[in-house]
Amino acid sequence: MTSRKKSASEPIRKVPQGKMTSLGLYVTAKEAYEMWRSDPDRVKIVDCRTTEEFLFVGHPPMAWNIPFALQVYEWDVEKRQFPMKPNQDFVKQVMKCFKPSDTLLVTCRSGGRSCLAINALAKAGFKNVYNIIDGVEGDMVCDPESVFHRQRMKNGWKNAGLPWTYEIVPDRILLPKTR
Repeated sequence: MTSRKKSASEPIRKVPQGKMTSLGLYVTAKEAYEMWRSDPDRVKIVDCRTTEEFLFVGHPPMAWNIPFALQVYEWDVEKRQFPMKPNQDFVKQVMKCFKPSDTLLVTCRSGGRSCLAINALAKAGFKNVYNIIDGVEGDMVCDPESVFHRQRMKNGWKNAGLPWTYEIVPDRILLPKTR
């Protein structure tokens, strides 16, 4: 699929279906970093991964962590994974920190969850929200001959050599209310 062209300075690019948003705004991790660097007071990065991912995989140092989904700690035998459940407070938490007119660059592991998060924000009236389509860890290498086969080493924030950290700024982590 091709995104719609937003301005003369924004490229038309192929965006996989699972990363397409209702707003149609897309950047790579490198482009997101340059957008933030050119205007850090106005451009904000929201990392919608789980807090566990944010803490233990690392994150862009300027990012806010507002999880779109929460890890469930009950093994799903059929799916062979620990599933996630939606963070019911996600949009409310974003609205505590940002206005619908703000420029937000949303990231997750590889661009799928951020797509869902952006669509939820768009329904709440946000207009200038970009999907960082390669995320923090990037897409999987799909080459059985590669030692990196099925590993997220193809692109993304960390693989692009952009600044990332394990250091925490507690005021920029919004945890859901415990019920």
